[in-house]
Amino acid sequence: MIKHLSTESQENLLYLYNRIWKEHYFPTFWQQATIIPLLKPGKDPTNPSNYRPIALTCCLCKLLEKMINCRLVYYLETNNFIHPSQSGFRRGRSTVDNLLPLETGIRLAFLERKHFVAVFFDIEKAYDKTWRYGILKDMYDIGLRGNLPNFIQNFLRLRKFRVKVESELSDFFIQEEGVPQGSVLSVALFMLKINNILKQLPTSVKSFLYVDDLYISCTGMHMNFIQRQLQIAINSITQWSNANGFTISTSKTTAVHFCRKRNLHFDPELKLNGEMIPFQTEIRFLGVIFDKKLSFLPHVIQLRKKCEKSLNILKVLSTTAWGADKTSLLKIYKATTLSKLDYGCVIYGSARKSVLQKLDPVHHAALRLISGAFRTSPVKSLYVDCFEPSLKLRRQLLSLNYYFRIQSNVNHPFYDFVLF
Repeated sequence: MIKHLSTESQENLLYLYNRIWKEHYFPTFWQQATIIPLLKPGKDPTNPSNYRPIALTCCLCKLLEKMINCRLVYYLETNNFIHPSQSGFRRGRSTVDNLLPLETGIRLAFLERKHFVAVFFDIEKAYDKTWRYGILKDMYDIGLRGNLPNFIQNFLRLRKFRVKVESELSDFFIQEEGVPQGSVLSVALFMLKINNILKQLPTSVKSFLYVDDLYISCTGMHMNFIQRQLQIAINSITQWSNANGFTISTSKTTAVHFCRKRNLHFDPELKLNGEMIPFQTEIRFLGVIFDKKLSFLPHVIQLRKKCEKSLNILKVLSTTAWGADKTSLLKIYKATTLSKLDYGCVIYGSARKSVLQKLDPVHHAALRLISGAFRTSPVKSLYVDCFEPSLKLRRQLLSLNYYFRIQSNVNHPFYDFVLF
């Protein structure tokens, strides 16, 4: 509706935005949000913490937030205030930018016959506990003055929300801390506040951050060195978190010791808030499962199970009597199944050939359903008929696209590394 406003209405809306911007006034109605709770899959519905809150706010406010967010992000990017290892919600960056250094670091440690230990942190209710005064202080420290900080201050002040279940509405509650859920500006403000956590670590410890998903890693020949460096980094992160209002979850923070050495060696003893950090044989990070041997076999097995469930949609819609046509089936396959196979293939594509071949039957079964081919039809004919490459060629193509995307961004942390 806003896009199709007349020119006169758009000018009036722009006049309203300019008055709000210059007069430092923020409409009270824009500070209110309606929360729609959605139950997380497989969780107990009687536990309120198992619901994901979806916040509905005013669309006119979101439009103004988007305009201001463009200015704020442009200022942060052009002045290099955002740490290069932060990949969340940045133009030209993605989750793969955080998965790549983890996979590369493990591979290099294997080649050099070293130990590689990574600690994966979980920040409790990161958005809800963001320190508002700390956001304004960080904006002041980077040189922001005038209307922008005043707008952010009014934007964060006196936030209210109410919960809606079916047709029932609760009373309004005041959100005293944190950035608003469902806001366009919230991500940029949260990134600005948590950005300094990456500057607290020793040079021997590498760290990467995707919004609030943080992991640190250390490589070395001797476990005592790794344990000492990681413990220093953990203590620094804990101290910074306590000073800035964040809480690191002790129960959800885990570590993995990646190693292919056959001789007897122990995992390092790392403590967080006085409790030992548990070590696991595999970890799910940003949608990709990393096992301690980096075979990616657990990830491929789970991925195949997900894709086989998605193929049920094609099986239902490919009925010869009333089913969809070939073009529609191909689009559905790309949206529901092939997108899952593509995600992270730049990373798990380094697995053994025998492991990657476990995904080929899913691709071939889908192409047979789309084209209506017999089971005895050659696989190559399916590729030609559906005009789709094999998964191996597709992984190579996506890897090349990702390589050139890195080369087009001089500020990418792997720009110089990929050149060699």
